Amino acid sequence: MTNKAQFFRQFPGNLAQPEWWRGCVLYQIYPRSYQDSSGDGVGDLNGITQRLPYIAALGVDAIWLSPFFKSPMKDFGYDVSDYCAVDPLFGTLDDFISMLERAHQLGLRVVIDQVLNHTADSHPWFIESRASKNSLKADWYVWADAREDGTPPNNWLSIFGGSGWQWDTSREQYYLHNFLASQPDLNVHNQEVQQALLDVMRFWLALGVDGFRFDTVNFYMHDPLLRDNPARGRPQGADGAVNGVNPYAWQWHQYDKTQPENLNFLRKIRAMLNEYPGITTVGEVGDDDSLGVMAEYTNGGDKLHTAYSFDLLSTECSAVHFHQVLTRFQQRVTDGWACWAISNHDVARVATRWGGDHVTPAMVKLFASMQLSLRGSPCIYQGDELGLPEASLEFNQLQDPYGITMWPAFKGRDGCRTPMPWSILAPQAGFSSSDKTWLPLAEPHRALATDVQQQLCDSVLAHYQMFLAWRKTEPVLVRGDITLLSADEQILAFVRQLDGRQLLCAFNFSASAAHYHCPEKIRELLASDYPGCNTASITGNRLYLAAWGVCFAWIHH
Repeated sequence: MTNKAQFFRQFPGNLAQPEWWRGCVLYQIYPRSYQDSSGDGVGDLNGITQRLPYIAALGVDAIWLSPFFKSPMKDFGYDVSDYCAVDPLFGTLDDFISMLERAHQLGLRVVIDQVLNHTADSHPWFIESRASKNSLKADWYVWADAREDGTPPNNWLSIFGGSGWQWDTSREQYYLHNFLASQPDLNVHNQEVQQALLDVMRFWLALGVDGFRFDTVNFYMHDPLLRDNPARGRPQGADGAVNGVNPYAWQWHQYDKTQPENLNFLRKIRAMLNEYPGITTVGEVGDDDSLGVMAEYTNGGDKLHTAYSFDLLSTECSAVHFHQVLTRFQQRVTDGWACWAISNHDVARVATRWGGDHVTPAMVKLFASMQLSLRGSPCIYQGDELGLPEASLEFNQLQDPYGITMWPAFKGRDGCRTPMPWSILAPQAGFSSSDKTWLPLAEPHRALATDVQQQLCDSVLAHYQMFLAWRKTEPVLVRGDITLLSADEQILAFVRQLDGRQLLCAFNFSASAAHYHCPEKIRELLASDYPGCNTASITGNRLYLAAWGVCFAWIHH
């Protein structure tokens, strides 16, 4: 560790506000695509440092960095070969510390990814594990003998296609991989593995990070008996092409993930983190019953602080769907806390996924307003504050192994990972000075560049800045409870309440005007003091919303 790292101190506000994470707004950065400071066409840590003032001015509370650790980059950092080293592609450990210090100076906390389910096959732990069945780390990964006919030990599948097992000639056994064959799964049942992962987290905590986002948090444990998953059959009405063409969705994942033993490991992590005041965790949950798992993993105050699922990352965009998701969440989660994401690096951008080919700024502003009004901690994905649509790439431009395997029915995740547009006129829109970037800049994004939107008072960026500033002044939106109102075909409506104050939040998820009958107890409504709320009117207990309109109104007692 460098001398600089030895003297680094934790964010001071964490002692004063240990539960800062409740209602905080996260901003996810995909380092490869944010800002290139070295001119090699790939974003890096110094580039992030350069753009931190922009992030602070946006009004978020913390940043989440996708992996920047040493990696062969077959899955772009989610295949870690050294958990405690920065990949030279992104810079050095000192660059990370400088970024961390600058973020803290600007009042931003820093959450980093932790990929604890699997490593790269080039990780020293796996090299030793595969060398011999008698090595000291022989049981650090999930190994199993072949069946009598030489086939894999069970029917578990990889999310990226094909069997979840890979034959290894050194040990003459199969090893488990839920993702690429070059991403072998750690055996987290092993106590030594658990301790090694805790030590990794302590390394980054010593440098002053404010929390961790746990990748695939419900994948850590597998069924020790290696029982077959039951068949589900090809999903009907699957969300997007990928669930139809990828057989992974054709099983109920009863045994390959979300095992009960995982809860004790999460408790062990939380107990360790409790030694560091003000540290938070965000878990990524992907499961057949994701909201149920979110409840189980966040309830009780002894496991994750918060978690998010893919329920708002689907293609479904309707008042009815959102009402159903929030209803199920409230039914399942008691004292847990949600992180609400409507975009990230794994799904098509929300402007396209929910808005289609003819998305408008009004629609994007509606999406943002709804997300930022929910009870929980919203997470904004870089570029969504600009209303960026999904980028369109040709097959020969793809980098994502998932998309390359599933093409053309599923084009992968590259379309949401293209470089950030900073300047409409600059080469590569200000992202890089290189003639070629790791993914091509989406030319339609130029007109949405930050320098363009910063000059417009009604831009999507201005809306985010305005809303986030307003949200900070209204504790009811940060910490208040939520009460869902009656379901409606067009309008999603709920009330946020705190300390006797009640705020009506209503959103018209349709292309036509709509009326909504408010319940008796909120018949008299004050005009909203939400800036720019000019798409709604109230007469008695009848609410009118224009197409894609939004209403925030204080309830009068």
